[in-house]
Amino acid sequence: MDEERDGTRPQTVLLAFLGAYVLGRDVEVATAGVLELLRRAEVSEQAARSTLSRAARRGLLDRTRRGREVYLGLTPLARRVLDDGGDRMWRTGPVNDDWDGSWTLLSYSLPDSWAKQRHALRARLVWAGFGSLRGGLWLAAGPVDVTALVDGLEAAAHLSAFTATALPPTDVDALVRDAWDLDALAGDYARFVRRWSEPGRGPADPLAAQVALEADWLRTIRNDPRLPVRHLPASWPAVGAHDLFLRRHRELAPRAAEVAAEILRVRDAR
Repeated sequence: MDEERDGTRPQTVLLAFLGAYVLGRDVEVATAGVLELLRRAEVSEQAARSTLSRAARRGLLDRTRRGREVYLGLTPLARRVLDDGGDRMWRTGPVNDDWDGSWTLLSYSLPDSWAKQRHALRARLVWAGFGSLRGGLWLAAGPVDVTALVDGLEAAAHLSAFTATALPPTDVDALVRDAWDLDALAGDYARFVRRWSEPGRGPADPLAAQVALEADWLRTIRNDPRLPVRHLPASWPAVGAHDLFLRRHRELAPRAAEVAAEILRVRDAR
């Protein structure tokens, strides 16, 4: 199965674990326990250590030696990233059923040499639910805090944003189909359902399975813009997939917590 689609990338698994067992607890966790979790999630030791090092270099993890152990804690950046992911997973429904009819329009024009900046901007736009209409013109359903969205990006000085409503004779259904790849989004949900509706799929260890489930769901919804339900196909699979995610999580969580208590060495952050 494609690693980019099945949610098993080591970095994604690590972030899912941190969101589930470290975020909001003001604790640090021993590196050895995290490596054991990743091993149970079928991540090689080399890949696991590389993932931890990369996360530290990106400013997501603080490393502190306490005696013979190295403990990992969350940085402010990590908390922001994980809080955002947690909102998507637990506090935001899979479809937008209370849309007010407004759109956020954003346009930008960057120098040709700004490939890195363009990539960073587009990644944030996709995460925030924007779809590309054409060229440098992007569209999102409902209000978006654009200032917060582009905070810290060099490209921020090169864009303009507006609130708009569609006027006749605009075909909004066609607009949605043009700006977003609905077939690809639906395919991601279908793949999630195929994987997690089959008994025995995923790691055998309940903690690793829970983390893999959350990682896979986060990857599934990462590119979903939560479009207005009135402009989605009647057979849109997001709601059914979300119900499956919640059901499987309820099944795994109690046993996963028991395993976590056994293998993770946790201490208060200082």
